[in-house]
Amino acid sequence: MFAVNGYGMTSAKAPLKPISFNRRDPRPHDVAIDILYCGICHADVGLSRGEWGFATYPCVPGHEIVGIVTRVGDAVTKFKVGDRAGVGPLVDSCRTCAPCKEGFEQLCDAGFIPTYMGPDADFGHTYGGYSGAIVVDENYAVTVPASLDPARAAPLLCAGITAWAPLKRAGVGPGTTVGVIGVGGVGHMAIKLAKALGAKTVALTKSPGKVDDAKRLGADDVLVTTDPDAMAASRERFDLLLDTVSMPHDLDGYMALVKRQGELVMVGTPDQIEAKPLSFVFRQKRMSGSFIGGIHEVQELMNFCAAHDIGADIELVPIEQVNEAWRRMIAADVHYRFVIDMATLPKPSA
Repeated sequence: MFAVNGYGMTSAKAPLKPISFNRRDPRPHDVAIDILYCGICHADVGLSRGEWGFATYPCVPGHEIVGIVTRVGDAVTKFKVGDRAGVGPLVDSCRTCAPCKEGFEQLCDAGFIPTYMGPDADFGHTYGGYSGAIVVDENYAVTVPASLDPARAAPLLCAGITAWAPLKRAGVGPGTTVGVIGVGGVGHMAIKLAKALGAKTVALTKSPGKVDDAKRLGADDVLVTTDPDAMAASRERFDLLLDTVSMPHDLDGYMALVKRQGELVMVGTPDQIEAKPLSFVFRQKRMSGSFIGGIHEVQELMNFCAAHDIGADIELVPIEQVNEAWRRMIAADVHYRFVIDMATLPKPSA
């Protein structure tokens, strides 16, 4: 094993602060990765503070990881030393259930192993990417193409795949009209990806102040949802609505915007939503959910983004400002993803 520095929490109400811990030496199928950048996801806050119903401390958050492979196990075939690799929200799964065999490890029947606060045979539980290095099975890491800016690529590991998977599953492309509810971390990636896939892409926001920025991101149009006339004019306009909002809200008004036999997909995680069955039953509209993506889907996304020069809009922060970044993210004061520059993390003492 080897020592690693990071930033973590010792309790649900504690601030993030410097922490040292150990990583395992690579096993035959493992790769050791020196972390260059780690995105800050809103889920980091909820998970680390125990708001999702479970927590294990000390907790080192972070699941949008991009770095350089420094060591490989004897049986590794996917990576070599010097390659760029990415690690997202999961680092293992049972590998034998139907979802795992089909390439949807995130839906593992036994429950996937999360990048942090999951069970770990060596150290009790897993530790995430607000740290200098990580060791992971090669099958749960992806190649980060050389043409991608590694800092802007880090949020693709969660925000990006959260948007990509439902767009691809719905067959989004030329001739389809996609609406993206919410222009935030996931929403801004959904706008970019839907546009690159060839769909007519519309951003839906409560804020008129986001109109210009949504168009800069690639939206063909912007629908301000507080404008009743604009909402009425958009009735049954969309083949697909992607709802990225994580605050409680009413879906009936949005369902009215979905075409006959169209679909609204939830990727946000509000505590509750309200929807009357009549808002989707009579026109055979569908409401579904989507959760990140399988490893093969993440690699597909990376390759697509490299081909289309797509990355997240980020604000790069030093590790010592991570608590302030959390505060600002909670206040929605970020356009559109904070990414930690891990070069600012002190190295372990020799």
